[in-house]
Amino acid sequence: MKTLLRPMLSLFVVLSVITGLVYPLVVTGIGRAAFSREATGSLIYKDGRAVGSSLIGQNFDEPKYFWGRLSATAPMPNSGTASGGSNFGPLNPALADAVKARIAALRDADPNATLPVPADLVTASASGLDPQISPAAADYQVARVAKARGLAPDAVRSLVARYTEGRQWGIFGEARVNVLKLNLALDGLAPGSV
Repeated sequence: MKTLLRPMLSLFVVLSVITGLVYPLVVTGIGRAAFSREATGSLIYKDGRAVGSSLIGQNFDEPKYFWGRLSATAPMPNSGTASGGSNFGPLNPALADAVKARIAALRDADPNATLPVPADLVTASASGLDPQISPAAADYQVARVAKARGLAPDAVRSLVARYTEGRQWGIFGEARVNVLKLNLALDGLAPGSV
């Protein structure tokens, strides 16, 4: 038994050091060297204070802000500790009822909106943490945000265009607008400017 125990314990200690200490330190070091912004959370700062991450959605509900995708995380929206979708399938009546209620809420927030309601404003993403909306979802909200801030709709639309990102590497995904970055830029505008 002693002849088996010593090699097993030695192997346990060696593998624990390699996988528990060396590997995490090497991967963290490479991440910080090659992708320092991403490795530290892609934080966005305003006046020297972290206000959020460009990778995790924020909860905006005031009319003067663009609203992001819904978050299915509970009990708090956009909580990284509860990441996950609603798990409602497309034929589930609960999802249909929730979408109808969300469309009604959007229409109540801006009764003059005539554009079709984009799907990403009434459905949650798979992670529940999506920080971006489609350009169509941003365009749908332009009139409400402009009115609430006392800005010309064309000025707000121009800001949306400035913060619209194209496909990743020109081929993957769709165009998107980071809601936190756009709202911070809006906060920097004075009413009647642009």
